[in-house]
Amino acid sequence: MAKKILFINQEIVPYVPDSDLSLMGKALPQAILEKGHEIRTFMPKWGNINERRGQLHEVIRLSGMNLIIDDTDHPLIIKVATIVQTRIQVYFIDNEDYFSKRQMAQNEQGEDYTDNGERAIFFARGVLETVKKLRWVPDIIHVQGWMGAVVPLYIKTAYHDEPSFANTKVVTSLFPNNLKSDLGSNFKNCIEFREATADTLTKYNDIFDFNELGKLAIDYSDGVIAAHKNVNKELIKYAKDNNVPILSYPGEDFADAYENFYEKI
Repeated sequence: MAKKILFINQEIVPYVPDSDLSLMGKALPQAILEKGHEIRTFMPKWGNINERRGQLHEVIRLSGMNLIIDDTDHPLIIKVATIVQTRIQVYFIDNEDYFSKRQMAQNEQGEDYTDNGERAIFFARGVLETVKKLRWVPDIIHVQGWMGAVVPLYIKTAYHDEPSFANTKVVTSLFPNNLKSDLGSNFKNCIEFREATADTLTKYNDIFDFNELGKLAIDYSDGVIAAHKNVNKELIKYAKDNNVPILSYPGEDFADAYENFYEKI
């Protein structure tokens, strides 16, 4: 049966340089679309994306909301473009402070941005608020990359009563670590929104690093996929210990395995 699947990607080629994560960001939505499912695809509008070359343009009717993070208003800007080869439409979450003036996870000196945690929170909430505005109800939300790792928590807490997400299942793909630093000591407070509170996160370390963020995503996901042969073994063990359904790394011929996994959860 055809499903509505929302892909929340950290990176997608050709908008950012090739990597295992960005290549899968393009290949997976394409493969699932070809199997007859309806999809929507989101990613951050990183500062190294050439808007002119990528033919991005702002969607005025979706932009204009302010998201409050750590008592500060941050304007949400939505842009859109189409991958020419596949004709897949990609929505971009943008904000002048968090994305437009920045590189990706690291700055020009190769250092992680100290507010990467806030950026991830803004991205997660920006995606979910935009999907609500689109009046599109996904059966499955599939998260790829640490930038979307807060989404499972919000779906199961802050947005659990929203008609757009009331019956949505969440799948998280695990990739190797591409964060060098932690997300800062204020991450738990910044994440607070509706039923998602700092108290919700008492079981986790006060300092969130890549592994801690992965555990958070796993705890609030309905299924986990090892999307790379070098996925962190600690996170796979964590998922197994918590009885979260796992799809082992299926290799390059992944489309059937992913589709079957969607059916399973």
